[in-house]
Amino acid sequence: MRWTLKPKPESSKIEALQKALQVDPIIATLLLEREIETFEEAKKFFRPSLSDLHNPFLMKDMDKAVTRIEKAITNKENILVYGDYDVDGTTSVALMSSYLKTRHELVLTYIPNRYDEGYGISYKGINFAVENDFTLIIALDCGIKAVEKVAYAKELGIDFIICDHHRPGDDIPDAVAVLDPKQDDCNYPYKELCGCGVGFKLIQALNSKEGKGVKDLVEYLDLVATAIGADIVPITGENRVLAYFGLQVINTFPRPGIKALLEQVNKTELTITDVVFVVAPRINAAGRMKHGNYAVTLLVETEYEKALQFAAEIEEYNSDRREEDKRITEEALIQIEQLGEQNNLTTVVYQEDWHKGVIGIVASRLTETYYRPTLVFTRSGDKLAASARSVRDFDIYNVIEACSEFIEQFGGHKYAAGLTMKEENYQAFKQAFEDEVSKTIDRSLLIPEIKIDAKIDLKDISPKFYRIIKQFAPYGPENMTPVFMTEDLKDTGYGKCVGADKTHLRMTVVQPGSNALVAIGFGMGDKVDLITDNKLFKVVYSVDENEWNGNVSLQLKLRDVKANDSE
Repeated sequence: MRWTLKPKPESSKIEALQKALQVDPIIATLLLEREIETFEEAKKFFRPSLSDLHNPFLMKDMDKAVTRIEKAITNKENILVYGDYDVDGTTSVALMSSYLKTRHELVLTYIPNRYDEGYGISYKGINFAVENDFTLIIALDCGIKAVEKVAYAKELGIDFIICDHHRPGDDIPDAVAVLDPKQDDCNYPYKELCGCGVGFKLIQALNSKEGKGVKDLVEYLDLVATAIGADIVPITGENRVLAYFGLQVINTFPRPGIKALLEQVNKTELTITDVVFVVAPRINAAGRMKHGNYAVTLLVETEYEKALQFAAEIEEYNSDRREEDKRITEEALIQIEQLGEQNNLTTVVYQEDWHKGVIGIVASRLTETYYRPTLVFTRSGDKLAASARSVRDFDIYNVIEACSEFIEQFGGHKYAAGLTMKEENYQAFKQAFEDEVSKTIDRSLLIPEIKIDAKIDLKDISPKFYRIIKQFAPYGPENMTPVFMTEDLKDTGYGKCVGADKTHLRMTVVQPGSNALVAIGFGMGDKVDLITDNKLFKVVYSVDENEWNGNVSLQLKLRDVKANDSE
């Protein structure tokens, strides 16, 4: 692991913020690293408020979208709410449809089939709308590149409103309204909303036209927080406000579907991490293994007993997903070895029978193993489909775009993308992808990095310090859990490997002039030799709470351990 200590802010800025807030200089440092420089900015950070949400009409085309939906409601038109099959898409569809149904009966939902329609807006979905007399489709978490499909719908008398957050292409679809803050000519102040976040801005605008405030929409924020966590968007600005209040809903009065998914979580207060690792995979499993409709049905269900039944079905899909994920990952690792590609700068693997719903997870697993830009291909009809994942600070979308001569279609983000191509182009694309990464990547990015917020001593860690750190949550991209480094540590002599298979490291660390603290390193049992025999060592960690027999104490949650004098 590369340990990178973030550059320390200017001393004068630390001192000024420390005085303004009456906090420890370490807390002031952490805030400045998050571009929080004044008392007012800190207040907004620590005390998110719904009043901090922007006026939705600042988003390009919002007025057009609201006008068209109000016309559809007045004229009793059939409205089809269309969304992708992943967490962001299904939560968006659940949000929009359940809101519209409070004002209009003629609302139906549509999630494309991952296997015969693929990602985004499909001709099959448009034909469904024609056959069932829908005159308006609201597309969520997709559509920004569906130029030809929106034109096709228009010819058939169907209007589109697009709510997307992916990067636009050169041409924008000719829809009634295109809501996407990433459009060059959209002046919306916050660019990092997820698809469900853009959907929320639309219902906020519709609600305001009814003379109501954003507080009337808080019940929908459990869906928005789930999408924010699952889609790995920055938890800054508006996303922080939406996630903060969404977590409050999840922890106090979640909708029956989310409550049912959380049955097995034995925790009093859920964090965004719990949402990402418990709720999101199960919602995703429906679209991966069966159909995204199952997730929407669960999320809009109002009766808890029914929600429990739907959640039990989804749990089965998730179990199947885990088995497929494990099998395909093992087969992919064998393929990499057999091809002798362990030393490449990229991982590109293909097997025609791999489950299309799982290749994104497998791409993430392979990225964890080899830590390099990764694509996993499978067959999808007469084409090949792939999921792409990247390493930190490297834009895989740009690389795929540079290889677009071999690709039928693609879309996504800096760190995750999807594409389809003809099978005969696979080998040429694979070589072009390796060549493009070789030309553009900084080789240091191929070594996993731990970014360290501050170097501190054990004596700096107190209950008060931890109480303030906790208020930095919800954590996520651009506001990660604060990570610290401490040097000159010794184990008190009881450090050992723990766990059923002895793969974890547990020790009690001390430093001259400080109290001892317990440290736990999951999967770090192989580092036990670094801490024995009175050796000095250094650690990178986050501060955490440990609850045991009703007693709560602070502990260090280790990220890495090195000898004291090592780089």
